[in-house]
Amino acid sequence: MDRTYASPSSQNLTAITTNSVDFASSSSPSPTSMSTGGSRAVKIIQLEHPSATASSSSSATASASASVVSKWKARMKGMTWKEWIELFFPCYRWMRTYKVREYLQSDLMAGITVGIMLVPQSMSYAKLAGLQPIYGLYSGFIPIFVYTIFGSSRQLAIGPVALTSLLVSNVLSSIVEPSDKLYTELAILLALMVGILECIMALLRLGWIIRFISHSVISGFTTASAFVIALSQAKYFLGYEIERSSKIIPLVESIISGADKFSWPPFIMGSLMLAILLTMKHLGKTSKHLRFLRAAGPLTAVVLGTAFVKIYHPPSISLVGDIPQGLPKFSVPKQFGHVKSLIPTTVLITGVAILESVGIAKALAAKNGYELDSNQELFGLGVANICGSFFSIYPTTGSFSRSAVNHESGAKTGLSGLVMGIIMGCALLFLTPVFEYIPQCALAAIVISAVIGLVDYDEAKFLWRVDKKDFLLWTITCMTTLLLGIEIGVLVGVGVSLAFVIHESANPHIAVLGRLPGTTIYRNTQQYPEAYTYNGIVIVRIDAPIYFANTSYIKDRLRDYEIEKEESKGRGPEVSRIHFVILEMALLKLLLPHTVLLIFSAVTYIDSSAVQALKELHQEYKSRDIQLAISNPNREVLLTLAKAGVIDLIGKEWYFVRVHDAVQVCLQHVQRLTEFPKAHDSLAENKPSLFQRLLNQRKDDFFQPELESGVHESLLSKDTNPQLEPLLSKKT
Repeated sequence: MDRTYASPSSQNLTAITTNSVDFASSSSPSPTSMSTGGSRAVKIIQLEHPSATASSSSSATASASASVVSKWKARMKGMTWKEWIELFFPCYRWMRTYKVREYLQSDLMAGITVGIMLVPQSMSYAKLAGLQPIYGLYSGFIPIFVYTIFGSSRQLAIGPVALTSLLVSNVLSSIVEPSDKLYTELAILLALMVGILECIMALLRLGWIIRFISHSVISGFTTASAFVIALSQAKYFLGYEIERSSKIIPLVESIISGADKFSWPPFIMGSLMLAILLTMKHLGKTSKHLRFLRAAGPLTAVVLGTAFVKIYHPPSISLVGDIPQGLPKFSVPKQFGHVKSLIPTTVLITGVAILESVGIAKALAAKNGYELDSNQELFGLGVANICGSFFSIYPTTGSFSRSAVNHESGAKTGLSGLVMGIIMGCALLFLTPVFEYIPQCALAAIVISAVIGLVDYDEAKFLWRVDKKDFLLWTITCMTTLLLGIEIGVLVGVGVSLAFVIHESANPHIAVLGRLPGTTIYRNTQQYPEAYTYNGIVIVRIDAPIYFANTSYIKDRLRDYEIEKEESKGRGPEVSRIHFVILEMALLKLLLPHTVLLIFSAVTYIDSSAVQALKELHQEYKSRDIQLAISNPNREVLLTLAKAGVIDLIGKEWYFVRVHDAVQVCLQHVQRLTEFPKAHDSLAENKPSLFQRLLNQRKDDFFQPELESGVHESLLSKDTNPQLEPLLSKKT
């Protein structure tokens, strides 16, 4: 519905249509009409105001809740038995559509490739966690089978990973010595706790909480952790024990203080193994034909190291030692009295699982063309850890390197995971007698080659180039993790990240808008210097929800803009001060390739503190004869304003759908205020003839469509003053 306002050139300011709102006294003729000699109606789109009654809002809320419940019930009733099976067992999705001829060979090759990679890696990561290698093999066996059933990703390879192993070692070594049996029992209990927390978060759909940890924090944390992990493995290269710590300074001091115990044989052997691993990884990444080398690297290092030890029996190179043969036995986790001390690490490991594993799984799902539910994925990881904890595993999650190899090897479904599990089972049943001759420096080289990829210096360079604030966050997280430890590093990083978010929210971006020449579009004058403003009118856009934390800042900025505007020159009638302030709460529209339309709401929410601030601002403006106008608020904001009485306080006629509508009405008032004295003095002598009024009205009607579309400059008469708003009649 349109509202039609009389222009200041009409004989009276009464609206033409029945829905019009009269902004001037209809009892006296407009003096402006005498000076211009014509009339024209300006059509304004009607803004629909929601009801502010409490009963209607409560009934709307109740109806919305009832609608959600009814939709949920309808969805449950409409689900077929196949959909119910898929809900509880996601593996059924790929099982019922499995194409044997197309998928079987790829899945078998991928499963064998990653399985060969998993066996030595799992033993290496168990050593990093301070556990015996057998627990790494257990952790790479049971969880794979469980995840294949309950997980929704078809390419994610789960099992022991370096970062989780470091977290386990860091927290447990502060409680008990790694040689103590209690250490192993606490690691198993930690797996149970991580699994329970992951399942709870998945069922309550709370994965969004971890989104408050920015990517800069994660990147800085993993980079620092990579250095700590690499230094912790140095003892197997150097041939002597070093202090167990998650801080870099004690590690370096320990390495330096024990330099007199340095042994060349493990250093040379470990360095050669590391060089072989890095070379094979590089060749596997750069050449498609040599892709298998990336996965074969760990196995190659283990085979070469074991063969050397079996042949030459070097006494100075430490070996893995005896590993129990056979599959893991069922046992219930113990030591529940230590649950409280393990809660922080449980939360941290769960956060890593959500950020890394779910992120990897989503990326792989997008590449392979299927949908993935983040909460279902988290639930699958949780069930895998819970079930695995009854078979002596420590916390597991998705591995970035093994998942990438699985995808590159052509894995199509979860069958590749089953093949990995079978290979691990065969290793437990038949190969453990051979594993006792594996050099520890070879396993250390596998860990170091894996964590080198965690050093994200490319991300640091990118952040320095794009956003210095995120680079500062990356640096703070990295340095605090290195110097103060893992837990403190993460807490500081998250705290600083939230501080940045709060600062941005409390100090939102506010833009003064101007009109782009030849259009009815209003944009930020700093971004578009060619956009022009109007004398006596300030148009402001607030690009954030308005709430208690930012109301003071917004009010201060509005006062600053008012002062700046009074000191600057714009278009339109000459005035000595500000008469109107227009707040845009518009929807910003961005058109992306492939015709995808994304809509960002500038002001999505307004709370009671902001409502009170708006009332105070209105009273302050009213005392100085400044009118506040609001453009395009969304329904929620408008409903809040209606309940608080702000709509009636400001006046319904001062709420507009478009900024351009508000500007037209405000310009009419500004021109009337400036022209009233002149027109009143020359009322009698400047009265136009009937023919002249009809001619001017015809001219205005002709220009209106072009002006609304923004194409008007070529149609204006030569004597039009370019400093005037095109929608207004020129002065005579």
